[in-house]
Amino acid sequence: MDISSTGLRVLRQIAESGSFTAAATRLGYTQSAVSRQAAALERSAGTALFERRPDGVRLTPAGLTLLRHARTILDCLTAAERDLTGTVSRTELVRLGLFLSAGAAILPLSLTRLAATDPQITVTTTEGTTPSLVRALRAGSIDLAVLTSRPPHRPLDGESPRLHVETVMDTELVVAVPSTGEFAGRTAVHVDELIDAPWIAAPTSNAEPLLGVWPGLPGRPDIVHCARDWLTKLRLVAGGFGVTTVPSRLSPVLPPGVSLLHVEGAPPEIRRVLVARLPGRPTPAITAVTRAIASAT
Repeated sequence: MDISSTGLRVLRQIAESGSFTAAATRLGYTQSAVSRQAAALERSAGTALFERRPDGVRLTPAGLTLLRHARTILDCLTAAERDLTGTVSRTELVRLGLFLSAGAAILPLSLTRLAATDPQITVTTTEGTTPSLVRALRAGSIDLAVLTSRPPHRPLDGESPRLHVETVMDTELVVAVPSTGEFAGRTAVHVDELIDAPWIAAPTSNAEPLLGVWPGLPGRPDIVHCARDWLTKLRLVAGGFGVTTVPSRLSPVLPPGVSLLHVEGAPPEIRRVLVARLPGRPTPAITAVTRAIASAT
């Protein structure tokens, strides 16, 4: 096969982003350029590498096979570039992905503990939803991911081999409300009281769940603000501009003016925090970061 490194980078980005359009945006290419690279890859491989579906693009079994080799090839090229330029790293790098609320609740303490036990390890981080981080793991763009799942805790994706997953903790989903007003002084709220509440939610796509609204809330939620950043959402709650769902583990980092209420009249919503990586023997650095995350929860 005659495959360029550019083609392999395009393959990896399509696998991570789930669409030609998103891959083009992240790579700084036009969509037509990405489509041409994809077509050239398939011609060279002699088989279909991409499955076009209504919810985006997924790699075929042949595409996943090529992706596994692409990760190794691109890592070798990066190492060769460092050797040729004399920029040999004195630290071990771990690329960590986290779901949106994990940054405030888990990351700072994890990095503090890692700095004390393994100062030679450097961690870079990126945020994303659990589906996007799973794609990034498969694509080799990150080494480790802190993810979340809800019962019945099915496999994170349908690809083979399955990701290596460790459970870190279980936490209850609760509702963040203003400390003043109709919910002042309370520790719980009935789900029926939330039907007409103004909600603050995170932007989402058809392929991912709506974040910030109580799951299974009857009727159509009244979403008054959309924000992905947790501090923004909680500041809006503190100002009395709406309510939002949060994991109870966020309680230590709540801003003044925000209270957390348990929801009655509905089944408890338990969220599991997971650490996932590709199958196989992990590097000592990945093991150390995993250990630091587990000790911080």
